[in-house]
Amino acid sequence: MATATAQNPSQLPAGPVVDVKTSLGDIKIKLYDDTPKHRDNFLKLVKDGYYNGVLFHRVIKDFMVQTGDPESVNADSTKMLGSGGPGYQIDAEILYPMHYHKYGALAAARTGDNMNPERKSSGSQFYIVTGQKFDDHQLDGLAYRQTMEKRQAYFRELCKKNEAKIREIVNSGNKEAEEAYRMELIKETEAAVPEAPLPDNIRNDYKNIGGTPHLDGTYTVFGEVISGMDTVEKIQNSATGRGDRPKEDIRIISMKVEK
Repeated sequence: MATATAQNPSQLPAGPVVDVKTSLGDIKIKLYDDTPKHRDNFLKLVKDGYYNGVLFHRVIKDFMVQTGDPESVNADSTKMLGSGGPGYQIDAEILYPMHYHKYGALAAARTGDNMNPERKSSGSQFYIVTGQKFDDHQLDGLAYRQTMEKRQAYFRELCKKNEAKIREIVNSGNKEAEEAYRMELIKETEAAVPEAPLPDNIRNDYKNIGGTPHLDGTYTVFGEVISGMDTVEKIQNSATGRGDRPKEDIRIISMKVEK
C-alpha cells in the first residue's frame, strides 16, 4: 500500500499534536478536540511518560498496529500481551461518520461487545489503521450492511418497547395478527432507518487510501497520523508470531506533546 501523505494542516480538525519516537522511526499524531475524554486522557498519559518503552504488541498487516499495554515494557518473548492498562476505561466517543477508520486513523482499543456493550475504550491501548483499499462494489455492500445493522438494532429496541403488546398477540394464538404486527414494526423500522449511501469523503478515502471500514461506528476514532506513515508501514510489515506479536520487539521510545 502506498504511504499516505500528511494532509494540509488547514484541512485538519483542531487539536494538539503528539510526536511519537519509535525504534523504527517517528510518527506525528493529531488528536481531535471533539473527542475530549480520549484527547485529555491520551495527553495526560503522554506527559506522565506512560507510553515510554511499551511495545507494538499486536500487528496485523493490511489491518492495524496496536500498542499501549504497560505490561509489555519488560515482557519476555513468551508473554501474551493485550490485557494491560491503567485500571480504568474511557466512555465511548464514537462520532461516525465524522471520524472513521481511514488509513492513518488513530483509535482506541477495547474489549468486545459481549463484555462491553457500552463500547468503552481501553484506558491506554490504541491502534493506528493501515487497512486496505476497496472498490465501489465492496463499498456499496458495506453501506447496505451498515443500514441492515442499524435496522436490526432499531427493530430490537422497537420490540422491547412494545414487548407487552407482542406478548398479548402471541398468547392469543392468532398467527395472522402476529404476522401483521411484525410487518407493521418492520415498516416502521424501514421508515425510521432508510438506506443511505456512504458519504463521498468516506467513499473516496476508502477507495484511494484505504482503511478498515467494518470497524466504523463501533470503536472511538480520536485522531490521525499527519506524518510518519512510512514508520507505521515498517511496523505493519514486521514478521509476527503467536498473538500477532512482532518476533522482534518494536518499541515506543518516547512521546512528546508539541508546544
